[in-house]
Amino acid sequence: MAIARYTRRPFTPWTDLDDVNDLMTRFLTRPTLSGRVTAEWMPAVNLVENAEAFEVTAELPGFTTENVEIDFENDVLTLRGQKSEERTEGDEKSEYHLWERRTGNFHRSFQLPGTVDAEHISAAFVDGVLTIRLPKAAEAKGRKIQISPTIES
Repeated sequence: MAIARYTRRPFTPWTDLDDVNDLMTRFLTRPTLSGRVTAEWMPAVNLVENAEAFEVTAELPGFTTENVEIDFENDVLTLRGQKSEERTEGDEKSEYHLWERRTGNFHRSFQLPGTVDAEHISAAFVDGVLTIRLPKAAEAKGRKIQISPTIES
């Protein structure tokens, strides 16, 4: 009688990451009526905090200020946008052999601490990069305390 043995394959980080990537791709993609497979699209975003403010940068190539919306409510920053497929007249009969540019809607939300001065939030959109500056309220910035030999009353 032969005994079946289970042998565990050795840990290979790149192969294992490829397996996770394949799983996520299958989970997040959906076929369209045209037969193309599309995935939900999310722009790359950086969120940085310093002593004065939070700064959010989002890569939005091909977008304009008209198709991007920014909201800040209840300490949640929300970015929304829509990018449509660009076709010129006469393209209806064209066949695409490779289509990698993403179109559609996106929605990203970020919970921030209650230290943002909502009245002074600013945003700029330059060369496909959206930058949002969320300054901190004065009481959240902290201050240096001078040490004296006695406590004043």
